[in-house]
Amino acid sequence: MTVGIMQPYFMPYIGYFQLIKSVDKYVVYDDVNYIKGGWVSRNNLLINGEKQMFTIVLKGASPNKLFNEIEIGDDFKKLMKTLHINYSKSSNFEETMALMEKIISFPNKQLPLFIANSFREILGYLSIDTEIIMSSNIQKDNTLKGKDKVLNICNILGADTYYNAIGGQELYSKKEFKEHNITLSFIETIIQPYTQMHNKDFVPGLSIIDVLMNNSKQNVNLLLDSFVLR
Repeated sequence: MTVGIMQPYFMPYIGYFQLIKSVDKYVVYDDVNYIKGGWVSRNNLLINGEKQMFTIVLKGASPNKLFNEIEIGDDFKKLMKTLHINYSKSSNFEETMALMEKIISFPNKQLPLFIANSFREILGYLSIDTEIIMSSNIQKDNTLKGKDKVLNICNILGADTYYNAIGGQELYSKKEFKEHNITLSFIETIIQPYTQMHNKDFVPGLSIIDVLMNNSKQNVNLLLDSFVLR
């Protein structure tokens, strides 16, 4: 069984969803400390044809708090207006906006639960059956840190394979995971250009929102399968 574990990010880039799709069980790492200045509450969209950042408001965000001690404080009116203005002519605008309406209407505003629901909505839309699990619901040794905590979660879930984003090569050792009978691999995205409305040149590295706006469900799944394991 293959497991992936990552902190919760709102509408992250395609590589994050490649990780989710490629594993059997995906753990939302909600009982570790919030990362200030990271990509938890922000990402990039095509705004006026250029790569620009959007940010959502969080309540009580602090590196001294766990992710599950922070709440969504955004009404999403600005984001939805931005999407209307900049993506109304995209090929999959109506379906993606309906999906976004479902996502932002989720009543529980606890940050990880809100984001985990957004993952489930997107996976359901794409007919992907990865199981989403909150790390706080796993009975584990919370005195452990870093890779030891990750290994503990993998062992509890019965994983024989662990996938991580490519950036994790600096954090995790294949040898150490192998000592626990777990094969460690890193997902590296193969960038596949797609039509972004009237943009002449493809702009990579945007939020999954851009991918959904400009591609059919079938094509999104093809893009999600475009990676190599390192």
